[in-house]
Order: sequence, then C-alpha cells, then structure tokens
Amino acid sequence: MTLTPLDFREALSRLASAVTIVATDGPAGKAGLTCSAVTSVSDQPATVLVCVKRTSRSNGVIKANKVFTVNALVAGQEPVADVFAGRGGLEGAERFATGAWDRLLTGAPALAGARMTLDCRLSELVEVGTHSVLFGQVEAVRLGDGGQPLVYADRRYHAI
Repeated sequence: MTLTPLDFREALSRLASAVTIVATDGPAGKAGLTCSAVTSVSDQPATVLVCVKRTSRSNGVIKANKVFTVNALVAGQEPVADVFAGRGGLEGAERFATGAWDRLLTGAPALAGARMTLDCRLSELVEVGTHSVLFGQVEAVRLGDGGQPLVYADRRYHAI
C-alpha cells in the first residue's frame, strides 16, 4: 500500500488536537491563524513549537515580526476559530475584529477569554516539507478562567 497525502490527512483528522489561534503583530503587520499543530518542547527554557503551512500569509508575518502568541480556545469560541481558519474571507488585521484582544509582554495579540495564552519570541525555525516549524521561547503566560477546552477531531469541533 502506498501512502498518499490524502491517507495521511485522513489519519491525522482522527487525532484530537487543541484548537489554538497563533497571532502576531509588529513591523510586518498583524496576522493570525487557527492552528492545531502546537506542542511543548521544553520547560527550561520554556519552549513550544508551532507548525504553520509555508503558503499561509501568516507564516511570513510571524517570521518577520519574530513574536507570536498561542491562544488555547474554549467551548463557545468556535466563531473566532472559524474566522482565523479563513472561513468568511477575512485576512490579516481584519480577523481581529472577531473576539476581544489585548497584549502581553512581546506585544503580540492575546485573546481575552482563552483557556491560556503563551506569549513567545521566535527562537528557531526549521523548514520541513510544506510547513515551517517555529520554535517559540515563552516569555509570559496568562491563564484563563478555565472552561471546557475546545478540540478538533473528525473535521469538527468538540468541547471536552
């Protein structure tokens, strides 16, 4: 059996992942995207990795700004996730009209009401296949009030 990209995507659609919005602002502008490819790397120094499709407009903006947040969503924030996933046709800074946003230490946008926000400075970058693997050193953390985590599996949202 030959593995196709479609087979691989179908298999991974069955893996539940936290729904996050990765957001940036700086000299290259304001941008963000919905992302499920986020994981911790180390706690000393506190580091996460985020995988972003190379052809995404947000990819180049994050790389140029060198700062980003990872905002973990809760049940009820599906409309924000949809906008940042590109549903509705909004681009760049237009997306930030959805949801309430403020800033943490780096100046990158932080989503109010998120389960948690990691405020990161880009520390390393590796290009792999169709994606950029962005390593972010976490400079600040904001913990939300809780709420049911929002996950994505089987090509739809679920609250757990």
